[in-house]
Amino acid sequence: MTQTPSLRSLLHVGLAALALLALIAPARAEFPDKPIKIVVPYPPGGTTDLLARAIAPRLSERLQQPVVVENRAGAGGVIGAQGVMRSPADGYTILFGTVATHGILPVLQKPAPYDPLKDFAPITLVAYTPNVLLANPALPVKNVAELLALAKAKPGTLNFGSTSQGGSPHMSGELLKTMAQIDIQHVPYKGGGPMMIDLIGGQIQLGFDNLPSAIAHVRSGKVRALAVTTAKRWPGAPEIPTLAEAGVPGYEASAWFGLLAPAATPKPVVELLQRHVAAILRLPEVEKQFFEQGAQPSGNTPDEFARMITGELQKWAKVVAATGVKLE
Repeated sequence: MTQTPSLRSLLHVGLAALALLALIAPARAEFPDKPIKIVVPYPPGGTTDLLARAIAPRLSERLQQPVVVENRAGAGGVIGAQGVMRSPADGYTILFGTVATHGILPVLQKPAPYDPLKDFAPITLVAYTPNVLLANPALPVKNVAELLALAKAKPGTLNFGSTSQGGSPHMSGELLKTMAQIDIQHVPYKGGGPMMIDLIGGQIQLGFDNLPSAIAHVRSGKVRALAVTTAKRWPGAPEIPTLAEAGVPGYEASAWFGLLAPAATPKPVVELLQRHVAAILRLPEVEKQFFEQGAQPSGNTPDEFARMITGELQKWAKVVAATGVKLE
């Protein structure tokens, strides 16, 4: 005769099933379930800010959560980077880092403000771009050869602005000084926007900036582009020669921008963010927007980005040693 299960036995089976589900269910809520903050460690208006604001609304659409860009400038990017480093490792506060914050400053500052790899979890390289050597149109030079001749005829009288101390534009200028054997004075600014205002206004004669934040001013005629810093001409601005071909053989430098989270951020969170950002960077309208601004989108994997950062640290350590540059 078949026995009917008792209520107690059915309850035990139900509880056992719930316990099993608890073991195999995710231990945390789905990411993200609240707003995400992208920290730009520079003032508004520069390349880092422009690229972050191009990514943020599209990432918000994909994640169905607000993605807010916060400018936290200071100390050449160190203040913003340290703020993210000390944030909870949960993926809700991430850094829009650069070659300065994760390639140059850690080898330029003694002691280093942080370990660019151990203190951060690389997410993806967003884009890379040339820097560009700019001149105020009133300066009586139309090319690099004329600039070098003027600088050698009047040593110490010309100056160049950069977007921050220890940034890739600053180091591009220091590299030029060393390779061309000229004496021009560095004037640091807190961001590309303030530097560009003074260059247009004639308070400084020369400037190094990332191409994306400078290209509109070049095309409007407010500043003159003398050369890009990459080994080859940039496809989006082929009329601008390279420094190497314009009179400084062997010269090469570039800037890059990428997303990083605090160390110990769960790997699934890092990978999810990378997948969404990489997909955004493949959108035709984003590729077009970046290209028009002078930037090449990337979207590489976290491991590839980590290896790239390691190579950049080694490269810029050699440049710092060769130039003897120090933070002022």
